[in-house]
Amino acid sequence: MPRLTRLTRPNAPRPTAAQLAYGSCTVILSTLAMLLLSQTSSGPGVALIALAGLVLGLLVAMTVPVPKPARTTSQVVASSAAPAPRELPRITEERVPVQASVQD
Repeated sequence: MPRLTRLTRPNAPRPTAAQLAYGSCTVILSTLAMLLLSQTSSGPGVALIALAGLVLGLLVAMTVPVPKPARTTSQVVASSAAPAPRELPRITEERVPVQASVQD
């Protein structure tokens, strides 16, 4: 039986630093705000608020825009083949040199 050395499933994208920061701050601040506003002291109430904070933090972390992957060399070469620039209109007015005044 052949031994598998690598899994063949696709790699899941890793969260960015911004996603981790926004999600963590949302969990902490929303849980604290809900606990202070509800003034609950029972165990199930605190657990429900903590769960709501985690869900809200996950939602915020997943909606943070993810940077686009780097372009490959073939994409860079293809995008650098820009169309020829348009020819600019020529100015046909006559230029007259300015004469310097001579002071005696």
